[in-house]
Amino acid sequence: MVDILHRVGIKTPTPEKVYDALTTVEGLAGWWTDDTKGGGEVGGVLEFRFPNGGFDMEVVESRPSERVLWKVVDGPEEWVGTTVAWDLSQVGDYTIVLFKHQGWREPVEFMHHCSTKWGSFLMSLKSLLETGEGAPAPRDVQISDWH
Repeated sequence: MVDILHRVGIKTPTPEKVYDALTTVEGLAGWWTDDTKGGGEVGGVLEFRFPNGGFDMEVVESRPSERVLWKVVDGPEEWVGTTVAWDLSQVGDYTIVLFKHQGWREPVEFMHHCSTKWGSFLMSLKSLLETGEGAPAPRDVQISDWH
């Protein structure tokens, strides 16, 4: 198994705003994809749609201002069964986000693509919380056409 790992600091007085951006449909639509539906509570399923497909994530764990954990229940074969974890901590003026998309069976080319896209979407999250404007799909940075 292999994982995608990222770390980003977001200038916020507390992790609460970051947590809200990871657990509410409005927050998620502000940085990941405009087409977001579902429920961000434990047991809920979040539905994310993109121009080339989408993902359904079951919310497995949600600890306010500390941790969010999703399990991919529908989407590309390489994603189904993987988990996406967001661990939050406050260091000075920054909320540190430790991101993990874990459980990939092998580091296929699609994983490389997804790692880059996760990085760009984490920058979108940072921008949303620091400036009020993210770059969710379909306005995200285009790195290649993936089908």
